[in-house]
Amino acid sequence: MSRKGGGRVGTYTNPVLNADWSDPDVIRVGDDFYLTASSFGRVPGLPLLHSRDLVNWTLVGHALDRLHPEAAFARPRHDCGVWAPSLRHHDDRFWIFWGDPDQGIFQINAPDVRGPWTRPHLLKAGRGLIDPCPLWDEETGEAYLVHAWARSRAGVKNRLTGHRMQPDATALLDEGKVVVDADRIPGWFTLEGPKLYRHDGWFWILAPAGGVETGWQGAFRARDFFGPYEERIVLEQKHTDVNGPHQGGWVRTPSGEDWFLHFQQRGAYGRVVHLQPLRWDADGWPVLGDDGAPVTVHRMPDLPPQPPAAPATDDDFPGGRYGRQWQWTANPRDGWATQHSADGLRLTCVRSADAHDLRKLPNVLTQRLPGLPCAVEVDLRLDAAEPGARAGLAVLGDAFSWIGLERGADGRVHLVHRFAEPVADRERDAAPARLAPRGRARLRIEIGAGARCRFLHDTGAGPVSSGPVFAATPWRWVGALLGLFALAPDGPGPAGAALFEHFRITAL
Repeated sequence: MSRKGGGRVGTYTNPVLNADWSDPDVIRVGDDFYLTASSFGRVPGLPLLHSRDLVNWTLVGHALDRLHPEAAFARPRHDCGVWAPSLRHHDDRFWIFWGDPDQGIFQINAPDVRGPWTRPHLLKAGRGLIDPCPLWDEETGEAYLVHAWARSRAGVKNRLTGHRMQPDATALLDEGKVVVDADRIPGWFTLEGPKLYRHDGWFWILAPAGGVETGWQGAFRARDFFGPYEERIVLEQKHTDVNGPHQGGWVRTPSGEDWFLHFQQRGAYGRVVHLQPLRWDADGWPVLGDDGAPVTVHRMPDLPPQPPAAPATDDDFPGGRYGRQWQWTANPRDGWATQHSADGLRLTCVRSADAHDLRKLPNVLTQRLPGLPCAVEVDLRLDAAEPGARAGLAVLGDAFSWIGLERGADGRVHLVHRFAEPVADRERDAAPARLAPRGRARLRIEIGAGARCRFLHDTGAGPVSSGPVFAATPWRWVGALLGLFALAPDGPGPAGAALFEHFRITAL
């Protein structure tokens, strides 16, 4: 049977997660594989994905309900928050460690991957502490932690610091020591994203270097946790079109096969996830992909066949509830989305002085931009009667563009299409406004190669193209997002609502 992404019989095609699942880490518990990824400033955070074959993944929840401290994330901070988590299973509990570059290293844990998860515990405070990974040494009972550094906050990078850790992960037991200083390794720069393992009598750190666009995956090993470590490059672009390839995690199947999941930076699409075979050479070093080059098509892992699956995108919003694939751009407030007895997402037109710039708004409900050409559609009805109230479907990044409905000063509803460049501080028209006689519209965005977006609308007379093609852009670390929103000008009292129905993403 042909499997995943059009590969040959019994094969898969990379990327196995073709959207922005940044900085993935993976573990196996029994016959199940679990993956988490960076969520930065979006809420809920720390997505949790499940698979039985490492190729077909579903989103089963999130580990972090809100970002802390809550006041710091009441407004969007798109590139801050949850950076590069590590997922582990120890002492019959799931553990996630991550670095917030402005606060320090946090951990949470739970008896089940679906929760309940503990409140975040600040394990090490400080600016620029990123990419933490724990290790519980089953042979000695000791626990360790390794992390990287962000120069933007700490003034240093390209080094990894190690600590002994309390086995319950509530405290570190020493001041820390630099275990790898890549400034001392010729040609190495921007070493980050370490994942820590124990294998074959060695301590192993798998960590990328060289930057997300053009770097490589390295492996370090030492007999003692604090070193000295020797290094080797184990995965790089070589003759392929997989730039990077960057940060990920190693996992072993029940039959003893080894695999490595990592990301590739793809501009507006964000960091898509690839699966590489892993073997060990005669000297005991890991060899990833095809002799160190990323594979595009490969045989499936030796695991029981599974039906095709992918994280959900479509949503009918039953009872006004939105699916797990949606995240707010900041900590949400009560009343932004209201439940009701029918299908459809009812969003309150939130009043804001920043209504002219979607990048500054916390009440945009988002999901990831798919990595393949597709069409995005949603039906919209604007119920707000106040002039200036608006709602729409957006492509959101460092630049943004949206199409939707707005109540005019004349009391009628207009179809509008607006955009803003990265350097602009407010939106402007991408096309002339036109009447939407029934106060309803079907909105459509066709996303082609290079994340070039064509906007269309249908107010009852058939689909009509609107404005020029818009090239989606990422944030600094985050891929572009699809967004739904409802807004109103700043002022007193309620401003009404908008109803979104039948959200669909289909391949082109």
